[in-house]
Amino acid sequence: MENGRRHASVALARALPVPEGRRSAQVLAHGSMEVRWYAPRGVDAQTPHDRDELYVVMSGEGWFVNGDSRERFEAGDILFVPANVEHRFEEFSDDFGTWVIFYGPIGGETAGG
Repeated sequence: MENGRRHASVALARALPVPEGRRSAQVLAHGSMEVRWYAPRGVDAQTPHDRDELYVVMSGEGWFVNGDSRERFEAGDILFVPANVEHRFEEFSDDFGTWVIFYGPIGGETAGG
């Protein structure tokens, strides 16, 4: 999973190809940490992931469904999703782009652990 990078920019991330069968491009990786660039267009068709994740919204705005909640988001926001929780971006602007940071063990970390 290591890709050797220790620095990334939004410009670099936007230029990376998204591999076939994936919805995002890997930007950085080390150990259990993986940083990807995610910028869906039109519809966010992602499914739950098997690790905890953070989204750091870099551009755009819209709505984020996270389990049973739905809330507004905009550039500069950070969103946490525990492993295996349904989530998706809805009604997002055409300029939407976010860092996705996966980390920890499969199944996610436990609270306080």
